[in-house]
Amino acid sequence: MIFRLSVLAVFSLFVCQCDGGCAEVDSLTEAVAGEGFLLGCISCKKREEVSGRATVDWHFRPLGEEDFIHIFHYDHPTADILHDDFGGRLEWQGTQSNDIQTGAVYMHNVTFNDTGTYRCTFHRTLFLSLANEHVTVEKEVELTVVAVANRELTAVIAEIMMYVLIMFLQLWLIVVLVYCYRKVWDEHEAREARKALKAQAELLESKDNCDGVQLE
Repeated sequence: MIFRLSVLAVFSLFVCQCDGGCAEVDSLTEAVAGEGFLLGCISCKKREEVSGRATVDWHFRPLGEEDFIHIFHYDHPTADILHDDFGGRLEWQGTQSNDIQTGAVYMHNVTFNDTGTYRCTFHRTLFLSLANEHVTVEKEVELTVVAVANRELTAVIAEIMMYVLIMFLQLWLIVVLVYCYRKVWDEHEAREARKALKAQAELLESKDNCDGVQLE
């Protein structure tokens, strides 16, 4: 779960900062019934210095079906849900400008019927000096809806490493405490030894003075 949230946080970072830079990150492919899910889709322009305009369409093919159905269309700033099965459940989470590079859509209240293939299509126009260029980019997300989130191997390894790190830090703290205690104890012993030597020297000096008095 920690790993899943981290991936979503990273993906959201690209969504929010798509105007400053772009990196094509693949969408997650497993959703939990009753929860929300981010359908990720990023198509970076090859030439950032060229201005452009894009629209994004999402199509859905249910599991076992052959044909796609048109479910969502975004043409800034208008977002349209085009199928009743997704009414009120799709929310645009992509680029908030005409020059779209992130076409992510958030799906609320995922159901088992949402299992299938989602196709994201960018229709982009690049405004070049000689003539405009039209580019179409398609990406697909194979979504599986489960009742309970599966623990991914990476998350399990991360959790194990976290416990190992905690144990290592505890052992290191114990070693440091033992070292400090021994150092303080050694200093205490050395100080007591110096006091004993000083007291012995003073005693001998006092005895010598007494002997001198008797001799006189």
